[in-house]
Amino acid sequence: MQHFVIKGCIQIGWVCCKRTENQGLSAVTETGKPSWGKKTQKNFFTVGLRKTQGCRYIKCQRKMQPFITKCCIFLFLCVDKEGHFTKPVEHSLQQVYNANEKIMKEEKPMTKQGKEMDMLQGKLSGKLILFALPLAFSSILQQLFNSADVAVVGRFAGGNALAAVGSCVALVGIFVNLIVGLSVGPNAALASLIGQKKRDKIPEMLHTILAFGVLLGVGLMVLGLLLARVILEVSGTPESVMGEALVYIRIYLLSIPFMSVYNFGAAILRSYGDTRRPMYYLIVSGTVNVILNLVFVIGFGMGVSGVAIATWISNIISTIMVLYHLAKRQDEFHLDRKQLKINKKALKKVLQIGIPAGIQGAIFSISNVFIQSGINSFGEDAIAGSSLALNFEYFTYDIANAFAQAAVTFTSQNYGAANFKRCRKTFWLCMAFGIGFTEILSIVFMIWDDFFVSIYTISPAVAVYGLIRMHHVCSLEGLTATYEVESAALRGMGKSLEPAVFTILGTVVFRLIWLFTVFKWSPTYSMLMNVYVASWVFTGVSIFIIYIRHMKKVEQERV
Repeated sequence: MQHFVIKGCIQIGWVCCKRTENQGLSAVTETGKPSWGKKTQKNFFTVGLRKTQGCRYIKCQRKMQPFITKCCIFLFLCVDKEGHFTKPVEHSLQQVYNANEKIMKEEKPMTKQGKEMDMLQGKLSGKLILFALPLAFSSILQQLFNSADVAVVGRFAGGNALAAVGSCVALVGIFVNLIVGLSVGPNAALASLIGQKKRDKIPEMLHTILAFGVLLGVGLMVLGLLLARVILEVSGTPESVMGEALVYIRIYLLSIPFMSVYNFGAAILRSYGDTRRPMYYLIVSGTVNVILNLVFVIGFGMGVSGVAIATWISNIISTIMVLYHLAKRQDEFHLDRKQLKINKKALKKVLQIGIPAGIQGAIFSISNVFIQSGINSFGEDAIAGSSLALNFEYFTYDIANAFAQAAVTFTSQNYGAANFKRCRKTFWLCMAFGIGFTEILSIVFMIWDDFFVSIYTISPAVAVYGLIRMHHVCSLEGLTATYEVESAALRGMGKSLEPAVFTILGTVVFRLIWLFTVFKWSPTYSMLMNVYVASWVFTGVSIFIIYIRHMKKVEQERV
């Protein structure tokens, strides 16, 4: 932006400007002829002119001085490609003032609208906690609402209904983890632009992200509807619950497009540090979900279809809220539905990080399909018990994942700003916080395990399997923070493929080997559960080595 200083009206019909780029004084008359070297009055105020070919719009940076009268003619100074003045366009003082007000509103700083967190400066530990805890709470809250589905079904629809919902957990996880994984791409890409101070590229990136979110959601919905029965059969779903399982999953899949758009929208908010609004949106949508669960299942006796419809409606509500917020913004993050289109270059940047993370999440769930087949071999009580215990693992994992999200966002901004020391500090703090806070919640669940299990079931047989899984898996959930934070830090630096490959090796290949060796030699439910902890240790150590090597390489290149 070029800057001029209005010195006052020399005579009616023209104003005198100082061109900062060449330090010369010019007086532009009504005829468009510049007059150089003309001195003016002492009073002045600063204006900025937009640097574009054509008309340069006058923007007042402070209130107009009273000595400028309404009889003065303000000119929109027109320029050609070379920057020379051409014929000016006359405007009255009031017209200029109105135009200035509009420009000032349009250029309101983003920090005032979006409560942007400064991730590049200041005490890091406090900011990481402020970022992660609302995100963790929102995820836990979401899981609480999902748990309400299980609790309502288990208590009011019977064991078969609970087993039907439990049989769909792995399939649902494939799509959810794929979407959540892909949403890492938008988060990292936008955070990097902020760190590099390339905000002018944000609108194009934002509309590309949301347009892709819509297409992704619709595509996954169609694919899921086509493959639902096949996946349920492969996972060994008992025929006695297959009918109800299909009803549940088919209705649930209708919410996938909304879930996709919401997660991509929430990723946009996280890129500049806003994790509170997604939490508020989930509180509202989750409350609606619980109420509708009770109404549909208890009031109308709809069973598994009732909880699936409730989930669908709640996802629609959360999506509407995040899109409404983006639509009403007046900065770089403003959503204009007319601009929703995919820019190939912007999409490429998003997918370079998002695809490996998405595939990692999806394949992670695919491995759970094989584990689910092992669980199914122990019967309906084992399926139901595993399903209820899985809820507590979600609660604890949400904390580890929240600090992983903090790691990718803070690392992306600081890496874009070339602050590698702060990147390293972010890594270690997120690792410590992720493991520590996760294990605190795990210990709480272990101390009052009988009470928590009783929330979901009144069947002693189901409770036994639930307790076994809790003690073997949930008790050490903090280990998930190792590979999650490590992977997130690498993705924040644009390195997404390696953590995805080693996570797949650890969570798929390693677990399959365990199923066909260790579990085959000792086919007990407890030994099947041990596969989770063993795979976490293997994956965490592998990715940690990759992270250390990459950081050394980055710091050496800087020197």
